[in-house]
Amino acid sequence: MELKATTLGKRMAQHPYDRVELLNAGVKVSGDRHEYLIPFNQLTEIHCRRGLVWGELEFVLPEDKVVRLHGTEWAETQRFHRHLQARWQQWSDEMSTIAADLLQQQLAVIARHTTEGKWLTRQAIASLRQNILGALEGLPIPTRRLDTFANCRELWRQCQAWLQDMDASRLQHNQAFTETMLAQYAAFFEHIESSPLNPAQARSVVNGERSLLVLAGAGSGKTSVLVARAGWLMTRGEAAAEQILLLAFGRKAAQEMDERIRERLNTDAISAQTFHALALHIIRQGSKKVPTISRLENDTAARQTLLIKSWQQQCQEKKAQAKGWRQWLEEEMGWQVPEGDYWRNETLQKRLAGRLDRWVGLMRMHGGSQAEMIAAAPDEVRERFGKRVKLMAPLLKAWKTALKDENAVDFSGLIHQAVNVLEKGRFVSPWKHILVDEFQDISPQRAALLAALRQQNSQTTLFAVGDDWQAIYRFSGAQLSLTTAFNHYFGEGDLCALDTTYRFNGRIGEIANRFIQQNPHQLNKPLNSLTAGDKKAVTLLTDNQLDALLDKLSGYARPNERILILARYHHLKPAALEKAATRWPHLLIDFMTIHASKGQQADYVIVLGLQQGQDAFPAPARESIMEQALLPQEEDFPDAEERRLLYVALTRARQRVWLLYNKEEPSVFVEALAELGVPTLRKP
Repeated sequence: MELKATTLGKRMAQHPYDRVELLNAGVKVSGDRHEYLIPFNQLTEIHCRRGLVWGELEFVLPEDKVVRLHGTEWAETQRFHRHLQARWQQWSDEMSTIAADLLQQQLAVIARHTTEGKWLTRQAIASLRQNILGALEGLPIPTRRLDTFANCRELWRQCQAWLQDMDASRLQHNQAFTETMLAQYAAFFEHIESSPLNPAQARSVVNGERSLLVLAGAGSGKTSVLVARAGWLMTRGEAAAEQILLLAFGRKAAQEMDERIRERLNTDAISAQTFHALALHIIRQGSKKVPTISRLENDTAARQTLLIKSWQQQCQEKKAQAKGWRQWLEEEMGWQVPEGDYWRNETLQKRLAGRLDRWVGLMRMHGGSQAEMIAAAPDEVRERFGKRVKLMAPLLKAWKTALKDENAVDFSGLIHQAVNVLEKGRFVSPWKHILVDEFQDISPQRAALLAALRQQNSQTTLFAVGDDWQAIYRFSGAQLSLTTAFNHYFGEGDLCALDTTYRFNGRIGEIANRFIQQNPHQLNKPLNSLTAGDKKAVTLLTDNQLDALLDKLSGYARPNERILILARYHHLKPAALEKAATRWPHLLIDFMTIHASKGQQADYVIVLGLQQGQDAFPAPARESIMEQALLPQEEDFPDAEERRLLYVALTRARQRVWLLYNKEEPSVFVEALAELGVPTLRKP
């Protein structure tokens, strides 16, 4: 059947189309020079209109594209339209049945995923959405027409509602799943640790996201959560023991975790490892060579002697290098360098040895070539850094030669080798679940190792437990943004916060929390205490009152109550402690640096050295170009890491904290604490 414009209508309309032909399942609109095929499955509406003289047919396509035919005789136009409409409707009714079946299938897929008893991850929901959208591309009629069919209308609306609000559906599903698990496994959460897990702890254990960061504030039970997570995975049958990898940063922390797992889970099959032990295992399994860790890694004196000898040889043999080193030490470091053969000066050697050790370590941690290091440096320091790298090159070469002579690797080389083995596929990760303790201390190098493990299996979950408020190891390569921008680096996932501390009282918590959150870059989280504490739980005291304070403590502290004296630097250990055994024989007193106190706790904490000037706290920035170029970028908040260091000190205490400051040159932290309401006492 065909409809044509009249001769006069064609001439008057001046339109590219002047006839339409009804096909088997569509229409062909054409003119002398143009032709347009419109299958029924692209047709959304047909309009028949009468103009002043002639008829008009309008064919509406998706995205409101319109094809028109003008200049046809009105009665013929009406007759063609009625016939076309009937054929199109018959075809549409047949297709609506197919469409309804397809929609019903997709709703069944959604229901199956959202009703089965497991956590619905972002990854799973995104994959489900993609599959459904792909299936809907197979609909035989345009989606804008689905609302016009009674058998499709409700099904389509349900599909649309889920697609438009799938995140809400996911959250609703996961909340219901969590409540079910907490009820069903109530006995597990009550007995997995010596004390029942609180709701926030239990919810973090149940959370099944592929990437999960658990923010565990001081004393909030992060170890309990890690142990419970491992136990939960095995109890639920989600993983066998050998499919769980538990990582800690230090050997001691790994050993403590092992003991806790053996005690609570009654198994030796899960063993906590350090990153270095993990790297060693991967290399042993994936390489013919079995690496040996260099003895220099555990012998600081030998390491520094090697570097100083190399430095002396360089300065002695090459005048340009000697001149370059003098310029570096005097102009950048601000040191007094002796005249003449300054490299023979023992005092200077002792002062420089630790620096050389640190700088070589940072270069090894970077792992790239010298050209790559220089290219990666910030623009403002790149030129000077390039000069420093050239001066450091002989020392780095001496270090590599020593390793070669020993037929050994250093810790940085170990992790680089492990990543290389993984990327080449010579070791296939058996771990479905990776659990990491103290995640705030992670470096880019260790993060690369995690990424290489997960690259082999996109289903591998990362359960990271840490606290950005306690990130105090930037100097050793830790990158805070790997925690604060966790999802950016490790994929979309969830963030849970443990909201209760079992260590310190509410007053200590209030001061510590408000102090640390003055830095807007720190993640915001609640941390509530079980006891209130009085206003004097945190107090400021002048630094000449230490003896008087210990005298007073000797009057009421019980023999088993620990007193922890902390300082920014080890050499600030007070002379008063030399007489502690006789003057305060019943006080349990320990001294350590604040860095060393991480993970410790005590009933009473005394923080020394809140001062400016010599041995200041906060410590002034003492970074050379080497640190600026090779360490993660510093935050743009004043004394950010030093502030976290004081937070760590405050949160070691269960009952009371005294902050001893220099009255003549008080630390800037003293004023900040006073503004938060910390009282200043004249005497203990």
